[in-house]
Order: sequence, then C-alpha cells, then structure tokens
Amino acid sequence: MEKAFVSWSGGKDCCQAAYLALQKGYQIDYLVNMVTLDGQLSCSHGLAASWIKLQAQALGLPLIQKPTTGDNYEAVFIDTLAGLKKEGVTAGVFGDIDFLPHLDWIEKICRKAGIVPFVPLWGDDQNKIINNFIELGFVSVVVATRADLLGQEWLGRRIDAGFLRDIAALKKGITACGEAGEFHSLVIDGPLFKKRLEIRETQKAQRKDHWYLEILKCDLVEKC
Repeated sequence: MEKAFVSWSGGKDCCQAAYLALQKGYQIDYLVNMVTLDGQLSCSHGLAASWIKLQAQALGLPLIQKPTTGDNYEAVFIDTLAGLKKEGVTAGVFGDIDFLPHLDWIEKICRKAGIVPFVPLWGDDQNKIINNFIELGFVSVVVATRADLLGQEWLGRRIDAGFLRDIAALKKGITACGEAGEFHSLVIDGPLFKKRLEIRETQKAQRKDHWYLEILKCDLVEKC
C-alpha cells in the first residue's frame, strides 16, 4: 500500500480527494496544512489553525502544520515533502480541479521532492464533483466568500442541493465548487470522520476583499 500525504485546507475538495485516494488503495499517513508565520491562521481559507487541528482529530489523522510566508511558501512546502519522503511517503494527494497554474505548481514541487502527485478530481465536471461529495454523505459549511460575489449571509451555509440552486440563481457565473475562489468551505462530517465537528459559536468579519466566518467555539461530538 503506497504511503501518501494530503495537501490539506480543511475544505471539501481536498477531503473528497482524500476519500478517492483511499478508494484507490493509498494509505494516508499525514495531512499537510500551511499556516501563517505566527501559527494562528491556515493559509488556505483564513481559518484559525486550531480548528484544522480539531478537524484532524475528528478524522483521526496526523496533521503537519508548517509556518510560512508568501515569500518562502514553496521552499517550506518542498522541504516538508522531502522530510516525508525520508519517512517512506511516496505520493501526494491534491484536491485541485481545473486551474492549470496550480497543477503546474503541484507537479513542480512534487518532482523536486521526489513525490508522485495524485490529483483525482482534475478535469472532472464541477457539478459532478460537488454532487458526488454531497451524495457520499460529507457535510461542509461555507467559511469564506469573495465579497464582490457573495455577501456575509452566505457564511455558515451548508453546501447542499439548496445551496447549489441558490448560487446558480444569482447568475454571476459562480462555479459549483468555487474553484475560482468564490467561496471556501470547512468539512465537519462525513464517511472519513470518526467524530463530527459541532460549530457552536461564530462571528462574521470582512478582511480586505473577503468575508470570513470566524469560529469562536467548536466541539468534537460522537457520531450517531
């Protein structure tokens, strides 16, 4: 069984990629999440790094969080992968779908670290991807939006059939998976989870050109 890590943001696409990797026979040894230099926020979606840690506990998977800046992000990522390679990790799982510069970057950093990338969602139809995610039983909520496209009222909404209908009705060209950065999510339950996350208290904040759901209290809860 090939040992792999997952490039982890806490969102729906990396989560589905992890699920598909397991179906293909990969063994997930680590989740890799890049955080701000002070260790407070995940670089991906602006979530507090502590909630990504709690999510990893809910999944029962080891989490590596590496502090970085915009200037040294790539170097830190490659160094992290090189360290994993020494532990026998040979594959990297990524949830990217159709943004070619991201795929080019993935292939470059994996090549430099001697890792083989697995990008199971790449090139698939976004409606198919998100509907499969929902049908598998994963539960995710919106934690960030581009303020010019989606207001604060979208924060905290569960990504389900109703959500997809509502964003399509806006006729703003928002993609089903938000692959262009229109919205970001946090997965709180699903078939990979040993426990689920229960978000108890939040507040909404706008930072620059995005709205963020700032989670103030969140607990691990036993699954029924």
